Amino acid sequence: MTFLSPGRLWLLLAVAALLVAYLVLQRRRSRYAMRFTNLPLLERVSAARPGWRRHVPAGLFLAMLGLLVVGFARPADEVQVPRERATVLVAVDVSLSMRATDVQPDRLAAARDAAAEFVGTLPEEFNVGLVAFAGNATVVVPPVTDRDALLAGLDRLSIGNTGTAGTAIGEAIAASLEAVRSLDARAATEPPPARVVLLSDGANTSGRSPAEMAAQAATEEIPVDTISVGTEAGEVDIGGRTQGVPVDGETLRMVAEQTGGAYHEAATASELREVYGDIGSSVGFRSEQRDVSSRFIGFGLVFALATAGTSMLWFSRIP
Repeated sequence: MTFLSPGRLWLLLAVAALLVAYLVLQRRRSRYAMRFTNLPLLERVSAARPGWRRHVPAGLFLAMLGLLVVGFARPADEVQVPRERATVLVAVDVSLSMRATDVQPDRLAAARDAAAEFVGTLPEEFNVGLVAFAGNATVVVPPVTDRDALLAGLDRLSIGNTGTAGTAIGEAIAASLEAVRSLDARAATEPPPARVVLLSDGANTSGRSPAEMAAQAATEEIPVDTISVGTEAGEVDIGGRTQGVPVDGETLRMVAEQTGGAYHEAATASELREVYGDIGSSVGFRSEQRDVSSRFIGFGLVFALATAGTSMLWFSRIP
């Protein structure tokens, strides 16, 4: 917690001074207490002493003053605020190697399910789009706030539905950047805050260079978070023959580092969900200091009411 007007906290010294003065007066009062030689008579004519209760209203009153001073200093908490027009592009590899079952039930199905959970965690006002890529890349769903449309697009993803064999990571980045540029009429002159989340299991084999497109993303200040899904033991059946498709994340690591994104590895479906969860906690937000002085002022008023209530209950007066 920080304070927007920290200089006002010096007023707490005045509260501390009142506390010291109260303690001194109480000590002096006990020192000069009235002496009465006929103690049995004193017990009959004097009212019962309030004991510890007489200190409660004073303690509540000093606590109230402390809380009001803290509220006067304008305390602020850091909160995560969704950015206006925030846009997220989810790019999913649909090449043949994504049929490997080393990630259950298979790489693509695990990617679809985790992406659907990820989209569900994003604020409703976020624009989310979907890109599928294999030998080339296609925008399956342009950035929209309609989550049903996005989930329907994820359901439509299938192996090779971009039309050609291969893995075009550079083309996936290019398609994502173009989708951001065409978000709305303002995008050309006022680009929205955007991020790309790209999932694949292999190195680039076709299309434009991932390094070239990563440089373009960095120029446009669009981080690309990359997820390498799969294991070294991945295999697929192609034409009746088993072919190894070990995961290769070096290209994805380079893209993330060059664009200011983060690189993740996921060897299981649960790890993949965790990765998406980590990304979702940071994407599309900005930190902002928010004044929370009303919180302390409210507690101060509660203590004020408690001060008045205890004083009325025990001493029939308001201090």
